[in-house]
This record gives sequence, structure tokens and C-alpha cells, in this order.
Amino acid sequence: MPPFLPGLELSRRFYTEAVRPLLEDAAPDIPHSAARVGSGSEVLGYDTPRSRDHEWGPRLQLFLRPRDVPRHAGRIRHHLAEHLPKTFHGYPTNFAATADGDIRVMRPTTGPVHHRVEVTHTAAWFRSTLGFDPAQEVTTTDWLTTPTQLLAEVTAGAVFHDGLQELGPARHTLRWYPRDVWLHVLAREWNRIAEEEAFVGRCGEVGDELGSATATAALTRTLMRLCLLMDRRYPPYNKWLGTAFARTAAGHRLTPVLTAALAATDWHTREKHLAYAYEATAEIHNQLDLTDRVDPSTRPFHSRPFQVLHAERLTRALTSRIKDPTLRTLPHRPDI
Repeated sequence: MPPFLPGLELSRRFYTEAVRPLLEDAAPDIPHSAARVGSGSEVLGYDTPRSRDHEWGPRLQLFLRPRDVPRHAGRIRHHLAEHLPKTFHGYPTNFAATADGDIRVMRPTTGPVHHRVEVTHTAAWFRSTLGFDPAQEVTTTDWLTTPTQLLAEVTAGAVFHDGLQELGPARHTLRWYPRDVWLHVLAREWNRIAEEEAFVGRCGEVGDELGSATATAALTRTLMRLCLLMDRRYPPYNKWLGTAFARTAAGHRLTPVLTAALAATDWHTREKHLAYAYEATAEIHNQLDLTDRVDPSTRPFHSRPFQVLHAERLTRALTSRIKDPTLRTLPHRPDI
């Protein structure tokens, strides 16, 4: 392998230096857009040399007008397969299937290139990726049923050329939640904390340190997601959650605290570190000025000797500011 080049930059160069000249030969005067969005650690900027072992390499999406896809997409794909260089900046442009079937990896070839230049149109790609087209009305259901990982993937990455002038507006629409939806999502995360924050001490009190540790891990994940959401950043899935959290405004301060909570071997120590994290995260909430100020200090769990935030106070504060009555009710969690 050549020296590592971040995948997003590799794709940018691949489009500019290799794909676009061939596109002008195969389909001159046909407007298009080009981007590297969607799945892949490089889209979020988290790729490393390890990422090169699968689904990584010189790849991108080409978007045509809907009427041009049936007319020209096949010819463009074939032209690229026949004329793309076999390697680009030292990396094979050919992607071969593995034993897993759906997973592809870069492999040298002497024949036509099985490339990863996806040719489609914008509405079809968004519907396939998200289940809806952001050029149409994005409903509350669309927002709430779409995993934050997917929203991160379609708003991150890079647009290399937007000749259709569609990708920019679509990504702008999806850049962040509408205000009421944002308040609902935040309230839902605080509600998760409210439902579980006493479990750390209660499990520990009966000698279940494993259960206490499991509750601590769940609460830590929720706090990390909250910090990302309050930073107006879509939380990625677990593989990249810690990486993304470290880049939040609170990451530098809270990473050692949450790490200590997870490393603790007794519930008293876990509770102490979590109490600090609760107060710091609640203070970030107050700084957003989304609601009236909520006292961020922790306190006993009713008559029981467990130190908690009583996070339902933040849930209530947020839901009281939601104008859409359909978003004021949080979903019941039957597993709790």
C-alpha cells in the first residue's frame, strides 16, 4: 500500500483527475453532481490506514438528472470500467468481491475495472439511503425514525461538484433537526437518564456490581449522545461514538470522568464520577438557553441514598417548550 491518504481527499482527487475527464468524453454537456457521501468511515473523517482493508478506496457518487439515468448511466459506467486507470495514487481502482459477498476490497486487475463510481439520481439515492427525499417535505416521522448515523452520513462527506444544484439544498435541509424535533430528541435522551440513573446505586447496594457497571455504561453512552446533540452534531453509531464525543466542546473535560466511571470497580466510585458528569452536562443544557435554567446539582433519589440528577426535570423543561403537541409525549420504554 502507498502512504495513507484520507479517503475523502483520495475520492476528491479521483473525481477531479480521473472521473471527470472521462465523464466529459462519455457524456458531454450532461449536467451532473459528484460527491462522496453515505457509508464509510472516511465520510465522517474517521478513517485510518486500517480502514483500507474493505469498502475503502477511490470511490464516489455521480448524480444525473432522473431522465438522464436510463439514457446515459449504463454508458458512463461502461466507459469508466474500460478507461479508468488501473491504479490511482497507488491504490487499485478495481473492487473485488470477498467471501462475504456484499463486501468489496481493492484488488489489482488487468481487465475492465469493477469501479465504485455509483451513477444514480439524487432523489433515488436519498430514498434508498434514508427512505425519503429531502427535496420533498421532510415529516416529523422522517426525522424521528431515521438513525442519527444515517443523518450524519448524508450531511458529512463532501460535494465535489454540484452542477445539478440539488445536493447542496438537500444537505442544507438535513443539516439539523427542526427546533421542536431537536427539543424532543434531547428530552428523550434526558428521559433515558431519568429512568436509569438510580440503577447504578441500587444494583451495587444488593451486591450486583456487574449490573451497576452495565447501567453505568448505558448512562455514559446517553451522556455522550446528549453532548453531541447539544453541539448540534448527529451522534454516530457505537464504533465512532467515542471518537465523535472527543471532538465535542465537552469531550476534553468529560472523557476522563466517564472513563473513570467505566473503570471503577465499586458503585460508590461510579456514582461519584457520574454525578460530576450529570452536573457538567446539565450546565451545558443551561448554556443553550433552550429552557428556563434547571438547577444542575445532583441530589438523593427520593428517600434512597443514591446520588442522581433527577433528569426528568430537564425532560419536563424541554417538553414544555415544544409547540407541536404530538412531540410532547415521549415513547414508553417497556424494557425498563
